[in-house]
Amino acid sequence: MCGRYTLHASPERLAERFGVAVPDSFEPRYNCSPGQELPVITSDDPDHLQRFTWGLTPSWADEKQGLINARSETVRQKRSFADAYESRRCLVPADGFYEWADLGDGKEPYRVAFEDDRPFAMAGLWERWEPPTQQLGLESFGGGDAAADPEPLETFTVITTEPNDLVSELHHRMAVVLAPDEEETWLDGDPDAASELLDPYPDDELEYFCVSQRVNSPANDDSELIEPVTAGSGGSDDPA
Repeated sequence: MCGRYTLHASPERLAERFGVAVPDSFEPRYNCSPGQELPVITSDDPDHLQRFTWGLTPSWADEKQGLINARSETVRQKRSFADAYESRRCLVPADGFYEWADLGDGKEPYRVAFEDDRPFAMAGLWERWEPPTQQLGLESFGGGDAAADPEPLETFTVITTEPNDLVSELHHRMAVVLAPDEEETWLDGDPDAASELLDPYPDDELEYFCVSQRVNSPANDDSELIEPVTAGSGGSDDPA
């Protein structure tokens, strides 16, 4: 799975790499976690970095679902993802992702990134979910019955695939990392052409290293999280 990642590149670097306008509110992130509003690029607005909530809720759902990953092998068949795959694919900018290696007595967190720490795009899907209209019961305030129109929720999920040889040393899945020349096809291409991109990224430019177990908590989000530490310093539970 892909359950945590980083995006600490400067706004200038992101703007140049993806050809987008980066909002002034952008801040570096060292522990992007499910449930947070995080940057994405969609074909609806490919010139701007937008912020959607990580954890997809299908448009037809009765309640929020928070699906953080979609398996590449079944993404076109699963009802939760099929519609989004056809017309609502997105890029999820990142510059590294975390995986937890099982050491037998616990799990050790590792960061996977390019050797030069450059930003890249993970393949994602997005949805716009309209929450069910809620009755406010305003009669107690003299207003009679009234219905509220809740704000739509825009969410995304990250697609995963089989790991390459490097990542397989840590985990049995990895995020689909797109090469720069694949990104336009992923956003706007024919669904059959897009499906050809859902393979493991070659491992010859990637590396991984052990990081602090502080990354287990989403409350921690600082540059120390991406500093290498000595492996084997003690196992941890699954990330919170």
